[in-house]
Amino acid sequence: MPLALLALAIGAFGIGTTEFVIMGLLPEVAGDFGVSIPTAGYLVTGYALGVMFGAPLMTALGTRIPRKRMLMLLLGFFIVGNLLSAVAPVFAVMLIGRVVASLAHGAFFGIGSVVAAELVAPEKKAGAIAMMFTGLTVANVVGVPLGTFIGQSVGWRVTFAVVAALGVIGLVGIAKLVPDLPKPEGVRLRHELAAFKNVQVVLAMAMTVLGFGGVFAAITYIAPMMTHVAGFADGSVTWLMVLFGLGMVAGNLTGGRFADRALMPMLYVALGALALVLALFTVTAHNQVLSAISIVLIGAFGFATVPPLQKRVLDQASGAPTLASAVNIGAFNLGNALSAWLGGMVIAAGFGYTSPNWVGAVLAAAALVLAVLSATLERRAAAPSRIVAAAEQPLTEPAHH
Repeated sequence: MPLALLALAIGAFGIGTTEFVIMGLLPEVAGDFGVSIPTAGYLVTGYALGVMFGAPLMTALGTRIPRKRMLMLLLGFFIVGNLLSAVAPVFAVMLIGRVVASLAHGAFFGIGSVVAAELVAPEKKAGAIAMMFTGLTVANVVGVPLGTFIGQSVGWRVTFAVVAALGVIGLVGIAKLVPDLPKPEGVRLRHELAAFKNVQVVLAMAMTVLGFGGVFAAITYIAPMMTHVAGFADGSVTWLMVLFGLGMVAGNLTGGRFADRALMPMLYVALGALALVLALFTVTAHNQVLSAISIVLIGAFGFATVPPLQKRVLDQASGAPTLASAVNIGAFNLGNALSAWLGGMVIAAGFGYTSPNWVGAVLAAAALVLAVLSATLERRAAAPSRIVAAAEQPLTEPAHH
């Protein structure tokens, strides 16, 4: 794999760390600014909304800019946003810093996916995309726990300063290691927008929303589920999230490897297994060992869908894939927000802390149905061309015995 993928992975590591580390530091941030925990939660919501709206906006603005330069510009936004968070004198300024940093997220992964795929041979594209996303998954194993520890030990402002420094390393890496890839000739914003007329692109994005929504329905409420139902101590949630992160790393690399060989079968297996594990988690959540295993499997099967879904969008939007790729990253965050809301509703309705797992199982199963539908439509569309091709074949002489 080219060294350029390492530079992309470092940028992804920084972005993954800043996205999730805030969840472990909300009490410290709320205390410093004198706001409530729910108010501090706007730092999470603001970031997610910034990713959803920033992904298409920043990518559309960047259609006239070479991809390497755009990646560097996005990391510039990321660095400024995290520095603003680190020195924020009041809560409103920190919220602005979070939104500024989030503007880099969707477009970086969207454009980065396109660049990663262009750096390698066609049969290695999903593996290259997975290599970049490894930075995001490793962030959950190393970056988030380490950032939380630093924030709780020497102050949350130091955490965001360190994250900004990671952004600088990623920016320098991209400047030095990523080649100047030529922009596709004649591709304008209207060509990028035309990709959304392709039903396969829309189906892939819907699979992204539902499939990853399944993951976050359970993981959003993992702390109360594990402490109240499984009987873990409060301090155990950190290492349970590390297990989730390890599952994500393994699933991401496995998904990338097998998606290059058989993309749709990989999606069937990952989404089907995810739906099954989430359904079983309503039972296994009552046992500490089984719940820990379930958390690893949710991370693994959930993230095994990411490289194939991202490659599916690139394949179906070929010719002008950048905007579609970035919007698909926003679709992950839409899935996160939707499933967290649905999970909260079933808990509030009195169905208990394990009820979001059922929500997740239904969402993942719905994504599997869409995957089957997508493949069926593709086969039907390909059938007429196969018939024409067969009709145009010259008649062969019968074999002589």
